[in-house]
Amino acid sequence: MIMEQIRFMEGQLQRLEEEIAERLSEFDHHLLTIPGIGPVLAASILAEIGDITRFQTPKQLAVFAGLDPAVRQSGQFTGTTNHISKRGSVYLRRALWLGANSARLYDPVFKSFYDDKISRGKHGKTALGAVSRKLSAVIFAILRDNQPYAPDLATK
Repeated sequence: MIMEQIRFMEGQLQRLEEEIAERLSEFDHHLLTIPGIGPVLAASILAEIGDITRFQTPKQLAVFAGLDPAVRQSGQFTGTTNHISKRGSVYLRRALWLGANSARLYDPVFKSFYDDKISRGKHGKTALGAVSRKLSAVIFAILRDNQPYAPDLATK
């Protein structure tokens, strides 16, 4: 009985992923050219961003995703370390985090950037947050210019 339910759910999941890929194919989806970004993640990112022209700079997109740095403070207390603000779209931030994790594994430019942060003594999650922000800038450029991913976009 439980195995039947698992098989049924797996079938439903596969049909949903196929439908997402089919609907995504109706658009010009250059996000799929980024290593580690698949149809489901690309659809999530596009759905959360909406019209890219509402952002003038990559920084505005990063702020919208809640990836901007923020210092925790209250009254006389001021924190000594920066954290991401988490004030933006939790869904976009999650999608960028997942995409950054894949990109650091499959793209040499993102891997080099991640490894550089680690070699400077940053914690793994801090380094992945930096990769997420870089990925948001790359996505901004791809959507703004309507061009596929090129590694030189990530080196800027």
